[in-house]
Amino acid sequence: MPAQLINGTALSQQIRADVARRTAALTARGVKPGLAVILVGEDPASAVYVRNKVKACGEAGLHSVLEKYDASLSEADLLARIEALNADPAIHGILVQMPLPKHINPQRVIETISTAKDVDGYSVQSAGDLMAGLPGFRPCTPYGCMKLIESTGVDLRGKHAVVIGRSNTVGKPMALLLLQANATVTICHSGTPDLGLHTRQADVVVAAVGRRNTVTADMVKPGAIVIDVGMNRNDEGKLCGDLDFAGVSPVAGWITPVPGGVGPMTITMLLVNTLESAERVTR
Repeated sequence: MPAQLINGTALSQQIRADVARRTAALTARGVKPGLAVILVGEDPASAVYVRNKVKACGEAGLHSVLEKYDASLSEADLLARIEALNADPAIHGILVQMPLPKHINPQRVIETISTAKDVDGYSVQSAGDLMAGLPGFRPCTPYGCMKLIESTGVDLRGKHAVVIGRSNTVGKPMALLLLQANATVTICHSGTPDLGLHTRQADVVVAAVGRRNTVTADMVKPGAIVIDVGMNRNDEGKLCGDLDFAGVSPVAGWITPVPGGVGPMTITMLLVNTLESAERVTR
């Protein structure tokens, strides 16, 4: 029996409907959630990402500002612009699209964003809050993955979860969120000698390495929840994830597709973080 499909598109629509409702209520009280998105340079993929983010804001009723700058923009000028947005009461979230031109230090940019407006959840302060179990913004992709897992109705308490990947944006925060849900967590990466040894024991597998066919059918425990964060291209040029989807699907209990799984949830959780930032202003 094939795995149950975890439909990220459908779940994101449900959450966005709730965001729109809460945004309308907040706007009626005189506070309209606002997101500033900064794009530096002409990276085609980045241009698509920011366009989708701005569109999602409009559909949910949020105010958005898209600022585009030439790749020659100096780091000092970018930091000055971020400081101005930090001080703007109409802006509740600031997102600087990565990657940035090589002459700009991305971590310096991230740390310049006010912690109160770090809706990407990438700053050292946000990472520390997550590690300490304190309230704060969670990185949007792992936050969305948790919502997808929650949608299965499976209680993670006592379950074994394996996260494949150790990036600061997905792998590490994903592991911490799973720990908060009382799962027992193993982090695997390029230095793990026998990946299958770990994944075959896992009730939950989150693959986030950016390499197709990283997880195959023989590496999955029957009935496991398998979340595919990867965004790759197959030999035909079609979008695919890190899983051998056709092989894993008959073994897993639940599985996310690519596209239509994690992707829609990432932007959705950005909206949630921006809305929650605005809601804090009214408390």
